[in-house]
Amino acid sequence: MRITGISTHVVGTPWRNLTYVQVHTDEGITGVGETRMLGHTDALLGYLREAEANHILGSDPFAVEDLVKRMKYGDYGRAGEIVMSGIAVIEMACWDIKGKALGVPVWQLLGGKVTDKVKAYANGWYTTERTPEAYHKAAQGVMERGYRALKIDPFGTGHFELDHQQTLYAVSLIEAVRDAIGPEAELMLEMHGRFSPATAVRLAKELAPFKPAWLEEPVPPENLKALEKVAAKVDMPVATGERIHDRIEFRELFESQAVDIIQPDVGHIGGIWETRKLAATAETHYMLVAPHNVGGSVLTAASLQVGFTSPNFKILEHFNDFADAEIKKVVKGAPQVNPEDGCFHLSDAPGLGVELDVDAAAEFPQQQARFDLWAEGWEQRKPKGSQ
Repeated sequence: MRITGISTHVVGTPWRNLTYVQVHTDEGITGVGETRMLGHTDALLGYLREAEANHILGSDPFAVEDLVKRMKYGDYGRAGEIVMSGIAVIEMACWDIKGKALGVPVWQLLGGKVTDKVKAYANGWYTTERTPEAYHKAAQGVMERGYRALKIDPFGTGHFELDHQQTLYAVSLIEAVRDAIGPEAELMLEMHGRFSPATAVRLAKELAPFKPAWLEEPVPPENLKALEKVAAKVDMPVATGERIHDRIEFRELFESQAVDIIQPDVGHIGGIWETRKLAATAETHYMLVAPHNVGGSVLTAASLQVGFTSPNFKILEHFNDFADAEIKKVVKGAPQVNPEDGCFHLSDAPGLGVELDVDAAAEFPQQQARFDLWAEGWEQRKPKGSQ
């Protein structure tokens, strides 16, 4: 079997463009991959055009490791977010092809299942007025859908510091959310790399009474010493990793023991097998894995292949029941959260178990998607000028 070409399909919303890539073969089997680029969609498409000619055409889709190696190192330049995301969409499509050809799900090819279900947590649910009352109501809606966990960034446009009044308001939002979801549900606290170490520590202590399940990206990701400073002073699990795009770059993070949970994005770190390798390394450092997952249903399906096969997999992020939920229709067989237990359940469907509906995808053309965490009202995910 050989790869005869690729086709790209961008599904657009005002705040995110989702890039779907179909990999076609001479035996008529097509695989699909997905990533979400933030402001770099055209750059990704340009890279894929070159990579198709230089590396992908004529390749054996079963030889996933070899193709990834050539795409990552064959151009000599150091692979960053764009290249690793391009590798990821092709890599997961190859796994999809391999599973379909053999008639087995991808998780079976990764060593088999270690669990029948993966817990989900909701994100994108607070696209509403930024008040305690509105957040209370929205959080109740999450629980009514069967979720047992959710994540929130309550810090507005906070950057490095958060003054006393803004701190009190953020605390009031978290208090309202905890009241809405009750004491048993998990509440993940997202900081989006906003703060200085001192501010992050102070806010963590202010919010500790509400029992956050983790403190995510408390400081910008470039300075590991700053993260170590926070980890040494807070009494809750620390999570990070969505903006690391090569598993090798996790090495210093592992050595520092500064985090408890790593959050690679399967769509940015080279795909399914790269993430599974990273999860195995994390296991040797007694760390859990909870992938960043702000894409659509194909990326969710790919992330679940890692989840079903990794003993140290904690939970998976899920946006698609909330922010622009209508795009779920572009993928047939999209993974769904079971409302009985708030989990994704194992699928035996071959490959990734999903198919891209090209006609449905065409209903959501690429947009000038914008997501600015420093802009007022970012949490509503409706950039200025879009309705």
